[in-house]
Amino acid sequence: MNPSDLRDHVIAALEDMKGVNIVALDVATMTPMTDFMVLVSGNSNRHVKALVDTTSESCKAVGVQPMGIEGRESYDWVLVDLGDILVHVMNDEAREFYQLERLWSTLASDSETSPT
Repeated sequence: MNPSDLRDHVIAALEDMKGVNIVALDVATMTPMTDFMVLVSGNSNRHVKALVDTTSESCKAVGVQPMGIEGRESYDWVLVDLGDILVHVMNDEAREFYQLERLWSTLASDSETSPT
């Protein structure tokens, strides 16, 4: 499955589980680590867990095995590493505190203006 199709698959799974404020960021030109980052909020730690479990199982069903899942200790912020896609599942407090959208948007605008 190519990265764009996997991103769309992940977003559909998160939408099915009522993920809040789903954002997909194309970071392929900014980092060799991954092509896309998908950010989503859960309404509670239990909702975050459900979003993580659904993402993992949904990807396994289409032949994409998660490379790792970090943050299950507290379910404040869980990272699901799918290789071409990094899925950040966060509760509202963690998402507001870390502001990943703003961080990556700043990096994108810096890379567009810096000479290569």
